[in-house]
Amino acid sequence: MKEGPDITLIGSLIGDPARANMLSALISGKALTASELANEANITLQTTSAHLKKLEAGGLIRQRKQGRHRYFNLADEDVATLLETMMGLAAKKGHIRTRTGPKAPEMRKARVCYNHLAGEFGVQMFDSLIGRGFLLEERDEIAITDSGRDFIRGLGINLELLQKAKRPLCKSCLDWSARRSHLAGSLGTALLNHIYEKGWAKRLEDVRVVEFSRRGEAAFHNQFPRLTD
Repeated sequence: MKEGPDITLIGSLIGDPARANMLSALISGKALTASELANEANITLQTTSAHLKKLEAGGLIRQRKQGRHRYFNLADEDVATLLETMMGLAAKKGHIRTRTGPKAPEMRKARVCYNHLAGEFGVQMFDSLIGRGFLLEERDEIAITDSGRDFIRGLGINLELLQKAKRPLCKSCLDWSARRSHLAGSLGTALLNHIYEKGWAKRLEDVRVVEFSRRGEAAFHNQFPRLTD
């Protein structure tokens, strides 16, 4: 292989079915134990430990100890974005695993992607911000405009604090179900927290689904209206 970044290592780490299942579980942003990840991958705890060591050595996950337990997360938002992009590509190319269940429609409607809103509602929010001139999209770069700053501050979000963070303020993330972009970055996280704080929606326990109340759904559509062509 020529000199440069070694994508074969990343590919081999993600490409194993058991590790892919564990990484898919961690994209929710929730810290999980080795036992919980073993259950997600349907493998033994001993085998799970070996996989986790490889993922950690490859920089895809990190662990922290709390009391007697060790918890695992994705290493950072870049890993989550890569996984979501790969899911979008797999869906686009027709590589779909059939694990249908009662939560499938809800997952497509609104879900957590690591720490921001994804699904149809995530795409609508991103499109609404772009369409009203609050965000400016140029190729892969997303910038907030002056009117966008006023809008975000009007929601009660401390934009200056977000801009001081090490994370990018705005990033686009390819949505695997809608196959279009939704908003990631620190602003994406802040807007999801805004939705929670307003009481419009809640995250269902142990799954990635974000469930909106009837009132919350109406408020969301009012604040982030769907724009017609």
